[in-house]
Amino acid sequence: MPATADLQLDWLRAFVTVVDAGSLTAAAPQLHRSQSALSMQLKKLEDAVGRPVLARGPRHLDLTPTGVELLGHARRLLELHAETLAAVRGPAISGRVSLGVPDDYAATYLTPVLRSFATRHAGVEITLVCEQSTALIPKVQRGELDLAVVTRDRPQRGTLLFQEMLVWVGAAQHEAWRREPLPVAVYEPGSRARREALAALMAQRRAHRIVYNSSSLAGHLAAVESGLAVAVLTRCSVPPGLLVLQARHGLPALPAIEVSLVRSKASQRSAAAEALHEQVLRTLRRDA
Repeated sequence: MPATADLQLDWLRAFVTVVDAGSLTAAAPQLHRSQSALSMQLKKLEDAVGRPVLARGPRHLDLTPTGVELLGHARRLLELHAETLAAVRGPAISGRVSLGVPDDYAATYLTPVLRSFATRHAGVEITLVCEQSTALIPKVQRGELDLAVVTRDRPQRGTLLFQEMLVWVGAAQHEAWRREPLPVAVYEPGSRARREALAALMAQRRAHRIVYNSSSLAGHLAAVESGLAVAVLTRCSVPPGLLVLQARHGLPALPAIEVSLVRSKASQRSAAAEALHEQVLRTLRRDA
C-alpha cells in the first residue's frame, strides 16, 4: 500500500484504543474484534503512514516518534467524527450523571472510560466521587450516586466487569515483612481486601498486628513506603517503587476479587446515566 493512502477511521480508532488499553489483548474486547484483526488494522495504518507507529516489546507496546505525532491528530479526528455524527443524528444527550469509583480503580481504569464518553457526549456533566466500595455501594442504593465501579461485597452484586488480584506489598529498603509480629496496614472494617488479608494470615497462623487503619490508598502507600507496615493492595494500584511480596517473603497467597458496576434505580430514567453505564461496560467489561 502506498504511503499516500488515506487514513481510515477504523485504523485510527484501533490505534488509539490499543495505546489507551496498553495492549492488543486489552483493546480487542473494547472494539469487539480479534487480536489478529486489530493487528491487521495497525499494519494497514503503518503502511499508509509509511513508518511504524508502535514498537512491539515482549510485554507492552511503546509509541514510536511517528506514533507520538500521530496520536494527537488521531484523537482530534475521532472527536470531530463523533461531533459530526451527533450533529446530524439529532439532539445530543445532556444533563448530569454521578459516578463513584475507588481511588485504586480510578487511576488505572477510568481514563479510557471518561475520554471515550466525553468524545461521544460532550453535553453531559459528570460528577466523580472517589471513595471506598464500602461507602459507594450504600450511596448507590440510596440514590445518591447513579453508578459506581466497586469491589463486590457479595455474589451477583451489579454487573461483573473483571477480576483484580490482591497482592502484598512492602518497601524493599525496610523489609517490614521480616518482623515478628508482622506489622500490617489495613483498610476500613467491611473492606474485602481487609477481610481477605486477615483471613489469609490467620490461616497461615502468622503472628501479626494492625499498625495502620485507613480507607485511603495514599495513606496505605505512605505507611508502606515509610517502612511502617506491609499492606494488601489491588495489583493495578501498586506503584513501581514498591515490592510485590510472594511466598518466598513468607506471606500467604491472596485471592482475586470481583469488580462490578452497580446502578441506582433512579438512574434508570436518565439518558445520561444510561449512556455512561453503556460506556463503562463497553470499555471495562471483559469476556468471561
